[in-house]
Amino acid sequence: RRVSSVLNRDVKHFGKQHLFDGSEETCWNSDQGTSQWVTLDFPRPVKVSQLHIQFQGGFSSRLCTLEGCRTGEELVKISELYPQDNHAMQISFPRMRFQLEETVLDKLRITFGSSTDFFGRVVVYHLGVLGERL
Repeated sequence: RRVSSVLNRDVKHFGKQHLFDGSEETCWNSDQGTSQWVTLDFPRPVKVSQLHIQFQGGFSSRLCTLEGCRTGEELVKISELYPQDNHAMQISFPRMRFQLEETVLDKLRITFGSSTDFFGRVVVYHLGVLGERL
């Protein structure tokens, strides 16, 4: 996993490890900027079926662009999601449904193109990618 930035470079408190730690006390907090992103490199190909994401209200993204590819290929746009600006867990199905049934990926990038925060910061408490390992 890689992220575009970390608030004040404070990796210990706001780093990418907090995206998947399962704790409601920790989060990934980006620094300022117009476009933030998270890239996931899978150790083997996966077929992604759902995306779960929990933002902090006031620091969410109005638009999430999903891109993916196989190893050695360029990222291609898969879908756009329009999350709500709240602290609730948001799931790609059924409210933000996107179709990935035919897409096998080794890499997934989620770009947060438009933050609800004036300075462009994004705060994510939980990120889950569900699917099938191939």
